[in-house]
Amino acid sequence: MDEQLQQLKTWRRALHERAETGFQVPETTAYIKARLTEMGYQVERCGRAGLLAGVGDKTKPCVLLRADIDGLPMREKTGLPFACKTDKMHACGHDMHATMLLGAAKLLKAREQKLNVFVKLLFQPAEEILEGAKDCIDGGVMDEPKPQAAFALHVSTGGALKTGTFVLSSREIAAPAADYFTVRVKGKSAHGATPDKGTDALVAAAHILLGLQNLPAREQAVDNPFVLTVGKMQGGSAGNAIADYAEMQGTLRAYDEDTRARIKTRVKEIAQGTAKAFQARASVRFDGGCPTLKNDIRLAKFAAEQIEELFGAESVLWTDGRGGGSEDFAYFSHEIPSTLLVLAAGERKDGYEYPLHHPKTEFDEAALAVGSKLLAELIIKGAGMR
Repeated sequence: MDEQLQQLKTWRRALHERAETGFQVPETTAYIKARLTEMGYQVERCGRAGLLAGVGDKTKPCVLLRADIDGLPMREKTGLPFACKTDKMHACGHDMHATMLLGAAKLLKAREQKLNVFVKLLFQPAEEILEGAKDCIDGGVMDEPKPQAAFALHVSTGGALKTGTFVLSSREIAAPAADYFTVRVKGKSAHGATPDKGTDALVAAAHILLGLQNLPAREQAVDNPFVLTVGKMQGGSAGNAIADYAEMQGTLRAYDEDTRARIKTRVKEIAQGTAKAFQARASVRFDGGCPTLKNDIRLAKFAAEQIEELFGAESVLWTDGRGGGSEDFAYFSHEIPSTLLVLAAGERKDGYEYPLHHPKTEFDEAALAVGSKLLAELIIKGAGMR
């Protein structure tokens, strides 16, 4: 185990210091491809920047193991010797995910002739912008042999859970859909001393913002929550001029697809109707995002059985709670039965005090061997295929 963990650490640190974002991940994919090639894999491009490799007999049921590989556009402040020196960072642990899938790939290659399923190993970019999974689907990852199930891991840190603890959802919807939107308001410029000769886009935008806040306050059912946040608003060019333009950007999170569609319609109605009331015009555009993350309970229970067998019952924690973060693994979950497992990789009392997406986020690398072993074992035990 020590030798295996050292190998995993080497891979992870190499990926960590190469952090890249979105679909622009050439160094990351070159490193992953080199390691897979060393193991004897044939590696193909999947979509714009993903990598796909297979192991096992293609005539047998197919299972997808997915790891995301992109980082975040933020400067790292951990002070680690292998910290990324650019304005990019693996603050969400995708370097851990990619390394665990590489570890599983090595374990599975050694057992290839004995596998009861064919495995597609997907290293997916652009999860942080919620576009990579759909791009890989469009790029052929679901083509023949089509996967019949999908598994993924996501690490957590900075909490109260012991490293090596797996969190599984007992809900059929494990994470909300996400939508990003931009509202643009067009008015008419005039001198600040003669507001009657203009149409103030900033005033219209301010009232639109207040109107949007009314959605969760008055149009949300107690048993069907959603969150709508406007995090950016700007407009105008001078303090003594009527603004002819204003813009705001926000995000919507919802656990129900019908609610998601309804609120998106209401955002447009409120923006356009309010702007008209102030003699301005508004346009609304939704960009990116992903659907709700479906959780196949049967696959989750199968995974829990393997965790208990490998690491003990104390390593399994079921939750019926709902987190606010979204995951573009959701796209796969709308295609085939899927489950995403959360793996604790840093307990606060052990010095891992910063959460995901923080410039000082750190991870307990002991989790690498745990995650690799589980991913391989899911496949060795048939991935729950009947």
